[in-house]
Amino acid sequence: MGTVVERERKYSGDEGFRLPDLTGCGGVVTMSDAAVSDLDAVYWDTDDLLLLRSGHALRRRTGGHDAGWHLKVGAVGGARVEHQFPAGASDDGPPPELVALIRGASRGRPVAPAARVVNRRREHRLLGADGRVLAEVSEDDVRSEDLVDGTARTWHEIEIELVEGDEELLDALGERLRAAGAREVAVSKSHRAVAGRIERFDDREPDGPAGPVLAYVRAQRDAIVGNHAAAYQGNEDAVHDMRVATRRLRTTLRTFRGLWDRRESEAVRAELRRLGGELGRVRDTQVMAARLTEAVHELPDELVLGPVAARIGERFAADLAEATTALRSALDSRSYPALLTRLDRLAGAPPADVGRRWMDRRVRKAVRRADGRLDRALATTGPDGDAALHEARKKLKAARYAVEVREAAGKHAARLVKRFKALQDLLGTHQDSVVTREVLRRRALQAYADGENTFTYGLLHARQAEAAGHDRPAVLRARDRSRHRKVRRWLNP
Repeated sequence: MGTVVERERKYSGDEGFRLPDLTGCGGVVTMSDAAVSDLDAVYWDTDDLLLLRSGHALRRRTGGHDAGWHLKVGAVGGARVEHQFPAGASDDGPPPELVALIRGASRGRPVAPAARVVNRRREHRLLGADGRVLAEVSEDDVRSEDLVDGTARTWHEIEIELVEGDEELLDALGERLRAAGAREVAVSKSHRAVAGRIERFDDREPDGPAGPVLAYVRAQRDAIVGNHAAAYQGNEDAVHDMRVATRRLRTTLRTFRGLWDRRESEAVRAELRRLGGELGRVRDTQVMAARLTEAVHELPDELVLGPVAARIGERFAADLAEATTALRSALDSRSYPALLTRLDRLAGAPPADVGRRWMDRRVRKAVRRADGRLDRALATTGPDGDAALHEARKKLKAARYAVEVREAAGKHAARLVKRFKALQDLLGTHQDSVVTREVLRRRALQAYADGENTFTYGLLHARQAEAAGHDRPAVLRARDRSRHRKVRRWLNP
């Protein structure tokens, strides 16, 4: 299975629209003659179009240079990740490898043919002065059929896809197309094919005092779903973003827990904790491997005694393989789509009837709790102080996420979010040092047992301890900045 990142934009042209000459746009010096191909794609989805509604498109396409199964993840107009899988002798359904990647978006439910899109494509390559292909521009005459209700549609579409060009080229090409009468469209061909059915689903933003909380819950649920495919494959950024989303959800359900049935919200929090734990094993291993590898490479060669880099690489490769297998098992489990379904209900059901003052009190309480925990941690010394700072960092995250909800409501909370983030990052660096020192201690003990030199491990340990000692003054300054009257004035209107 191959994976590519698409950067494209789509435009619609009225009958009679003619593609203009695109040379001179963003370094384009040559526009090739059109290569014509016929494409025939069947899009698969759940009966209520969960894939399309979550920014996924699963299709089986014939014709063109990349015939086969494709899964696209991401919104039209931005960077979209496309997972490609070759067509098989019998394509009665998507291959298991792709089914695993849509498990979050589909909530584990079966998919079936939803729409057919037939396309006569005329494709031009746009070349730079050095002969590199900067982008491809396609004119598509499209015919679609909704395979459920039978609705047929036709339209003319222009698609620009970057190859070796940049966003500035996309902007320049778009300006030329709009000048020729084209209009940018923000939906995919599959979305247009089932437009009548997809409009029946009410995905409007919630309103009322609790509206920002529900919108925040939806956004974090969508982040889990949107990162599922890449996280399943071990992508570091996707694992990180998915883990952060589980944390935000757990914290939000606790901070504003009076909005939902207590038993249900606590059950969801427990499931999120388990999922976050598996994501954390993968992410922490990735981060620690990179951190220690970089630390060893920064040392002069004469201070690296023994196969330190090799041992670190071997140990973390084994740990990462084990953690990734466990994560995939969690994402393949029945409890994972069940968790997302429960989140759907929490995000969509009318919450308890609360007022704005109740919401504000919950935010202020989270901030006060973080302030108190940090002050107590800074007054604690020794190993207990490290643990206390780690707990204070957790409370700061909870306060930051609560303030983010207020920020989403349009209030002046952005500066406080930024300053909490700076403070949280400093405490995170300190905690990374604590964890790294423990890892180095264990590695040194193993090296000693294996008869290897432990000098380098000790040196790295000492450097980590020294760096941690520099954090405290910066933490104190960041704490004071986060408590400045101007950034907190809105908390007490």
